[in-house]
Order: sequence, then structure tokens, then C-alpha cells
Amino acid sequence: AFNRAEVIANINTLVTKARSKGVPVIWVQHSEEEMPIGSEYWQIVSELSPLETEPHIRKEYGSSFEATNLDQVLAEHKVGNLIICGAQTNNCVRHTSHAALERGYDITLVGDAHTTSDMNWREYQIKADQVVSEQNLAFLNYALPGRSAKVLNVADLL
Repeated sequence: AFNRAEVIANINTLVTKARSKGVPVIWVQHSEEEMPIGSEYWQIVSELSPLETEPHIRKEYGSSFEATNLDQVLAEHKVGNLIICGAQTNNCVRHTSHAALERGYDITLVGDAHTTSDMNWREYQIKADQVVSEQNLAFLNYALPGRSAKVLNVADLL
């Protein structure tokens, strides 16, 4: 994955800061046919350490909201602004960001804490850094009535 070590370090920094300030940390794991629950690729990377007391959402679709109890978990924790990071930029991060806005949440996309891998589509090779940059650009000035998105780097959030 693009900038893997840096992205993981940035996520760890965010999680540590959130925990110290009492901000809820919610973990989301995606599964699908190629990544069944319990498989090596389904696991949260070993460098990240969810606490047993932190909510854990398991999903099967790009959006973390689809067919999950994420809305309920957010309501229980009185969350109105989601700080979004993780992988894959072009799937889970993108779809969850859009779905959050459509459901009435504000979002903060952490520009240096999401990643993806290089990919091919038809005859095109798409570089991961371009996908990450496009996602950051797309959410830079994205707003819906009564909701907004912003893109900040980890240093800007601390």
C-alpha cells in the first residue's frame, strides 16, 4: 500500500490522541469473498491495536453504514463529525465518506492517514498516490445542506 508505514503511524497517532481526549474510536473491518472473516487479509494490521472496549464494525460493502449498526453506535456515542482514515482509499474510505455526508454527518478526511495500492483498470495503470490525492481533492470543498467535509492532515488535527 502507498506510504504504508507513514499511514499506519499517522493512524496510531490519531488513535492515541483520540483516546487521551475521550473521543470514541470505532474500528471497521471489511470482509468479502477474497477476504473472508478470520483470513490473513481480513485482520487489522499488527501495528494497530484496537481495545476490546472500542466498538468494532464488521462490514461486507464499501460503505461502513450499509447493513451494519454503525449509525446506532455513532448515536450512542453522540458523534456528529466522523474523522475518517484507513484503507482502501478508492473503496471503503470513499464510500463511507459519501454515506456519512448523505446521512447527516460532517466528516474530516485525514489526508495523510488513508491509503490504497496501485491498480489497473482496462489499459490504464492507476498509481496509488494519484488515488489518494484525488480523494483528498474531492473532499476538500465538499458540502451538502447543513453538512460539510474537510481534509486535514494528522498534524492539523493535533
